[in-house]
Amino acid sequence: MNTIHVAIISKSDDLPVLQSASFFHSERLFAVVEKTPSEWPYMVIAYDGDVPVAHLLVILRRRGSLIPPYLFTQARIYGEGVYADGYDKEELFAHMLQSVVKKFSKGLCLFMEFSEMSSKMFGYKTFRDNGFFPVHWMEIHNSLHSRNPRERLSDKMRKSLAQAHRLRMTAHESQDTSSLDSFYRMLVRHTTEGIRRFIPDKSMFKQFIDNGDGHLYYTLYKDKMIAGCISIDSGNDSYLWYMTSKKHIYRKRAMALSVWAAINHAHQQKRRHIYFMDVGLPFKKNRFRDFILRFGGKPVGTYRWFRCSIKWLNRLLTWFYQE
Repeated sequence: MNTIHVAIISKSDDLPVLQSASFFHSERLFAVVEKTPSEWPYMVIAYDGDVPVAHLLVILRRRGSLIPPYLFTQARIYGEGVYADGYDKEELFAHMLQSVVKKFSKGLCLFMEFSEMSSKMFGYKTFRDNGFFPVHWMEIHNSLHSRNPRERLSDKMRKSLAQAHRLRMTAHESQDTSSLDSFYRMLVRHTTEGIRRFIPDKSMFKQFIDNGDGHLYYTLYKDKMIAGCISIDSGNDSYLWYMTSKKHIYRKRAMALSVWAAINHAHQQKRRHIYFMDVGLPFKKNRFRDFILRFGGKPVGTYRWFRCSIKWLNRLLTWFYQE
């Protein structure tokens, strides 16, 4: 691979034609991020001569708060990218990761984060060699192709859904962006605040729905929205990205109905799996993870990879998260 070289492109007009079954590394997502306030896309492309043979999309986000006051950017990458047949993925990934580190280790990019990797050990040595440290993470996915999703429901989830119907709750898929304002207000108000919590600008969700790449599901109770979730289609799979509910006495039942609507729709669209993107750290007790598992999914232990641009802090975190 002596002819391999890497370029990083920040404007859609400069992108070559790229073949990608993954929405998270596609030209479509690049264009969406480009139009989203406080976010910037960077397509990292490995060339063999003049031919693109691998690419991954880095999303740079501006983060900040007034109380306490802080401002920084975060580089976020979903998965290891897309690769042409006949090439060594690990070697191409090493070339691209080195370029990513060189590009985003300066300025106000406080940390980089890789998640949704195809396998737990992909790129392990490459990440380590470039100063990343792994954090054990929990992922859950539901298989939709071998059995009807209803057959996988736990007894407790069946009961929750039945109670939601008895309370005359109804779940809907938004066919346009008319319900997005209500969902977004609920997402901002009722999502737990924290350093890891990030909510994109509403315009990103609007573009997803308008383009047909995203779906908004919501639950109504007495004609008021009290829960909802956003899913994204990528290849043969669906990814449940954001979900929220109001602090309501029936919030668990309402959330269950919204998530169930997303699962059913993915099954009807012949998706093979639905992935829950941010289940969280694999603590022994995790009520949210237990809730998601009641839909019959499979829990998988994996890594998320982080790298902090402050060297002494990165060394400290590497020591803290050592295996």
